[in-house]
Amino acid sequence: MTKAELISAIAAKGEYSKKDAEKALAAVTDSITEALAAGEKISLVGFGTFSVKDRAAKTSINPRTKEKIDVPAKKVPAFKAGKAFKDAVNK
Repeated sequence: MTKAELISAIAAKGEYSKKDAEKALAAVTDSITEALAAGEKISLVGFGTFSVKDRAAKTSINPRTKEKIDVPAKKVPAFKAGKAFKDAVNK
């Protein structure tokens, strides 16, 4: 499903205009992004949890040149699906 298809589905299910559905989707994604950037955790009961995880620095190897590369530590977004979400997918 593309972003446009998701907006159409939100508009149809919520009986909104596509413009309002697009604004709502943008508001949700922006809010999640801002919260994660601030180091917060977002829990949507039954759906899942968005969080930020720390990835340690490591030394990797370039497969083409076999040269060692130092990969710096960084933060990565993570999502853990909730039970209700998992159950709905596995029907």
